[in-house]
Amino acid sequence: MASYIFCCCRDGAFGSGHVQLKELPSVKLDTSFMGNDVVIVKNGHRICGNGAALANAPIAQNKAYFEIKIQCTGSWGVGLATRRCNLNKTPLGTDAESWVLRQDGCMNHNQEEKARLPDVPQEGDILGLTYDHIELNFFLNGKPMGVPFNGIKGTVYPVFYVDDGAVLDVQFEKFYHTPPGGFDAIMIEQSLL
Repeated sequence: MASYIFCCCRDGAFGSGHVQLKELPSVKLDTSFMGNDVVIVKNGHRICGNGAALANAPIAQNKAYFEIKIQCTGSWGVGLATRRCNLNKTPLGTDAESWVLRQDGCMNHNQEEKARLPDVPQEGDILGLTYDHIELNFFLNGKPMGVPFNGIKGTVYPVFYVDDGAVLDVQFEKFYHTPPGGFDAIMIEQSLL
């Protein structure tokens, strides 16, 4: 469902009494911040090919939620990254700019395995992520995994990478599972002027 903002124009461009509808931007995969061999389809909601892509909006609000559906297995990862992350090099989590859960259930940052999920995500599974600027938490098919990432620093964006035939569908709204209490879809900051 698209969001709209109403703009009343008084300069005569639309005649008196007319209201212009303007579609608000939505969160999706950013074709300006993706690897050279990444393919983004489904209106910015599916990633395939080889490499990584960031979302088009950072997580600025206090509590954010987003999901992926694993359409095809292969090598993949999901998490958070800064814009300094190398989106052509997979797997992510090998530098100080990305915090990533990989297809084997390992959580990696700066060439270190920080933790491991108790269950490994499979093809067809829904993986939910919450971030509150303190922890990045994972939910597998709506069930909390109880293994958070801590110590995330800077302005971060949702990041997704694929390789070896993996395909991920990304959900930034209209979720498969209800977000945990207090968490909601990522919001794009808007100027009121």
